[in-house]
Amino acid sequence: MITKLFSASVVAVALLSGCGSMSKAPDAPTRTSDGVLIGPNGMTLYTFNKDAVNSGKSVCNAACATNWPPLFAPDSPKQPMGPYTIVTRDDGKKQWAYKGWPLYYWAKDAKPGDKTGDGMADKAWAVARP
Repeated sequence: MITKLFSASVVAVALLSGCGSMSKAPDAPTRTSDGVLIGPNGMTLYTFNKDAVNSGKSVCNAACATNWPPLFAPDSPKQPMGPYTIVTRDDGKKQWAYKGWPLYYWAKDAKPGDKTGDGMADKAWAVARP
């Protein structure tokens, strides 16, 4: 009796483990905190209204990207499902976009939770929101 119960338990655990891995969604490149998107480092992410949504490009390059560092994606990213896409920058590097908008950090945000770039450059920059 104990052997049958043990065998049934092992089978149940194996089946449940398999189900869990099948329904697991790909990891997203961002998280949400305090109603805004944050990068893996915990810093606030922004969008730039001069980027054309869904264009697959970023117009913030060179000096702009020094102040507004892109949220880089790996060269061969495993594309998450849902609202995340990849844009290719002028230098050929890959950048994450959310709902078609490339994502950036603001170089002057000093710590997680800072949102000092919101509204910069005549409101061209805005915190990214889910």
